[in-house]
Amino acid sequence: MLLDFLRKNRFFFLAYLLVLIMVGLLQVAYTQEQLMQWVNVRNSLLADQLFPYITYMGDGAFFVVVCLILLIYKWRIGLMGFASFALSSLTSEFFKKVIFNGSPRPLKFFEHSTFEYHIIKGLDIHSYNSFPSGHTTTAFAMFGLLAFLDGRKERGVFYVFLGVLAGYSRVYLFQHFVEDTYAGSLVGTISSVIIYLLMYRWVTKNRNIAGK
Repeated sequence: MLLDFLRKNRFFFLAYLLVLIMVGLLQVAYTQEQLMQWVNVRNSLLADQLFPYITYMGDGAFFVVVCLILLIYKWRIGLMGFASFALSSLTSEFFKKVIFNGSPRPLKFFEHSTFEYHIIKGLDIHSYNSFPSGHTTTAFAMFGLLAFLDGRKERGVFYVFLGVLAGYSRVYLFQHFVEDTYAGSLVGTISSVIIYLLMYRWVTKNRNIAGK
């Protein structure tokens, strides 16, 4: 079943694998500090206006709304969404608050640095519990699940793009390092894969949903 699942969703996984390789190589070639600075200096007024809204794609409340819509559409799919949200969120919080508790975010890391970082005025920026990025976890859990449920599998590339956009917003907004979003994407994607495979037969029982 796993191989068949990977084959059917090859557009999503190939696109995601490409992202993992590219961003992974960047992290081998450069330090987290250098990557953070590279993103931070490439700011613009338009991006400052857009990314505070784009980042909401990774907000837990947004995922809950999506789950409620799915619940209305087909209640079993909605429950699958909530299960994915629960697993990805709890896993992220476990890493963030237990294993890597207190890990400094960019604001704290650069506190005594000579680097003149750019932040958006009025934005609430946190200082600790950076790893992994919860927003990126949520975004990839949600868009991954939607890609698996979508009958038009070629749109998997678009779902990966949305997840990457949400992850990039966390770095742009000076909330997370690249490694935080990288790990968050893995937690979110793996969570949705697990939930989809575990609940697939129950959700599709006597039903014909996309991706069957």
